[in-house]
Amino acid sequence: METSNPFVKLDFFEVDQGRWADFEKLFESRGGPKNCWCMVWRGKPEDRKTKITKKSAIQNMVQEHVPIGILGYAGDEPVAWCSIAPHSTYRDLGGLYETNGNPDHVWSLVCFYVAREFRGHGVMKQLLQAAVEHARQRGATVVEAYPVAPDSPSYRFMGFVPQFEEFGFVEVGTAGSRRHVMRFMLH
Repeated sequence: METSNPFVKLDFFEVDQGRWADFEKLFESRGGPKNCWCMVWRGKPEDRKTKITKKSAIQNMVQEHVPIGILGYAGDEPVAWCSIAPHSTYRDLGGLYETNGNPDHVWSLVCFYVAREFRGHGVMKQLLQAAVEHARQRGATVVEAYPVAPDSPSYRFMGFVPQFEEFGFVEVGTAGSRRHVMRFMLH
């Protein structure tokens, strides 16, 4: 799907059982993240051994109604993904853990994927806005993200610090040598 429009307006929906086929289609598309199935920060070691175990593990989460994230659509076509879910559904991300009581009020934003032909068309800003709104609608009071500097050699799938700063996220720490822990309060 080619687009010459400098800005493409997407619609966003939570990945649930009814959207599994679209999630699968996006991930298995040319250039899609079919090697990781967004399991880098999820599950047990045995869930992350192969592409097959990763896909099976994320599909099981969807079938068990565990939030995993949102898809962005251009018309009927899934073209973007954002992993946004309660912090408790991930392994240790290295973030901060004071949650003012309920850990499910902190949602973590850990991964983005945009189909190549939609990059550079304003999709990332829309994904970030939709992810924050998705978390807000499901009871989050904080969205925590773990982006890297634009010149980082790794973890680029987690987004870049300037995008989060522009949105209003505030850096509250670091995780490892490259990831910045940033928070957006949803009061």
